[in-house]
Amino acid sequence: MKIAEFKIQFKDELSELYTDSESDFIYSIFIEKISGFNKVQQRIFSGNELSVEQENQIQNIISELKAGKPYQHILGETEFYGMIFYVNKNVLIPRPETEELLEIAIQNIQNLFSESKNLKILDIGTGSGIIPLVLKKYFPNSKVSSIDFSEKALEVAKKNAAFHQFDIDFIHTDYLNYNLNEMYDVIISNPPYIGIEEEREIDDSVKGFEPKMALFSPTSDALIFYRKIAEDAKKYLNKNGLFFLEINQKLGQQTLELYQNSFLKAELIKDLSGNDRFIFGIK
Repeated sequence: MKIAEFKIQFKDELSELYTDSESDFIYSIFIEKISGFNKVQQRIFSGNELSVEQENQIQNIISELKAGKPYQHILGETEFYGMIFYVNKNVLIPRPETEELLEIAIQNIQNLFSESKNLKILDIGTGSGIIPLVLKKYFPNSKVSSIDFSEKALEVAKKNAAFHQFDIDFIHTDYLNYNLNEMYDVIISNPPYIGIEEEREIDDSVKGFEPKMALFSPTSDALIFYRKIAEDAKKYLNKNGLFFLEINQKLGQQTLELYQNSFLKAELIKDLSGNDRFIFGIK
């Protein structure tokens, strides 16, 4: 079968799951992975025949996509903030909102700290390591520490750190029962913030293929991580230190209240979709 013909079949079989543009994007990624042709070459060589092995590979991919498996997990990697990261079923797939969190963090860190300062940064709930690795890229002289409860997630994070050749201090512990023992200039976190009662609202493709530990609060209190982060920031954030949090859009004001009156600044920021999504603060 020719590449152009297989593209039509691919889009037709997945028409109930993806829009035309989404199908084009996903197909292009996989055909490049399988054939080596980039987007331009795919058009030039659209009349080329795929081998039986290549057809079988794409058919298997279609089957996995139909089952709801995220294309990033099938690929085993994803692009985030201009960097490539390994991902699998043990870590969340990076979301655009977390790119926004990092944009806010990078801009404010650059504005409020001297370039020569050797920052100490703590990331809570590292997952695949996207947050600490992006920050290490932009602030190479910083000491970055990252906490996660999942050993399997930390395996992915360490693999990503090795791939990018960045030195991160990964800490395997239950943050909610962990006592910090040093001071930091920056605390940043995208912790599990979906309430247990919200589980029915989450797509099956997310619940079925991404770790619930990284999505849902471990208790009925959806703000449990934010309460501890607030207390730790009071004790372990240096004067004029910064904190950046990604939050549940439904709990913006409630989360902000945990940080008001205890810090020099605590600001609720909306994401590009207009949802309450981040808190930025200064001690």
